[in-house]
Amino acid sequence: MELRRQALQALQLVTPAAKCEAVQAIWSARQAWTFGLPQPADDTIPGRPALPRLIPPGEVPRRTPFTPEGRAALVHAICHIEFNAINLALDAVWRFDGMPEGFYRDWMRVAHEEAQHFELLHHQLQAMGHSYGDFEAHDGLWEMCEKTAGDITARMALVPRTLEARGLDATPLIQARLRKVGTPDALRTVDILDVILREEIGHVAIGNRWYRWLCERQGLAPVAHYKVLVQRHRAPRLRPPFNTVAREAAGFSAEEIAYLAGDGVSD
Repeated sequence: MELRRQALQALQLVTPAAKCEAVQAIWSARQAWTFGLPQPADDTIPGRPALPRLIPPGEVPRRTPFTPEGRAALVHAICHIEFNAINLALDAVWRFDGMPEGFYRDWMRVAHEEAQHFELLHHQLQAMGHSYGDFEAHDGLWEMCEKTAGDITARMALVPRTLEARGLDATPLIQARLRKVGTPDALRTVDILDVILREEIGHVAIGNRWYRWLCERQGLAPVAHYKVLVQRHRAPRLRPPFNTVAREAAGFSAEEIAYLAGDGVSD
């Protein structure tokens, strides 16, 4: 199986169910992977369904988790993040040439786990009487993916270890609110988020590892270059509180955590 060609084809699939099924089929065949160059994408990527309707981040309605509709909207928002994360991982596999085989294996594993996360959340959303697409969402994750399409170092810096790492900080806060709600659906969501948080630490660690590998190959200082990339691509400002324990487990250095805690990230 030509891994990168198959990853591109999965990326172009429109329906979430078909995309998840394709990702799991690719992962199941991992002993047979080859790593040839894919053909250029000839269709719009990423493939995604007509719904949810995508609107600017600032226009996404804020809903309280203390109502059934609000909890469903919260689960939908996280579900949307996980769907985007599948696409982000597949894009890393097919797009970037000249990387060690371990890079492609790592990101295909991420796609596999993100597909599992999406399915867990979507089943929960359906149990709450809704489906993916029922609420509006924004496209911030994929927009950064597009901004960094021509620079693998920027991609590693600003997608997994910036935007996706925000989940390490946000998840415990979301879980605390859901525990306060205390309903069966809220507590089930807390359990799902436990699984996701544990695996997302590993995903962010992969981003950290390859970012540092790329910096070393190019003779760049990781923290100093990160600041350059944040300015160049207008990465969103990160604000406390930070989940220091999770970030350390994901491979953030003491210098990086001190930089975030002391200065934040400039717009």
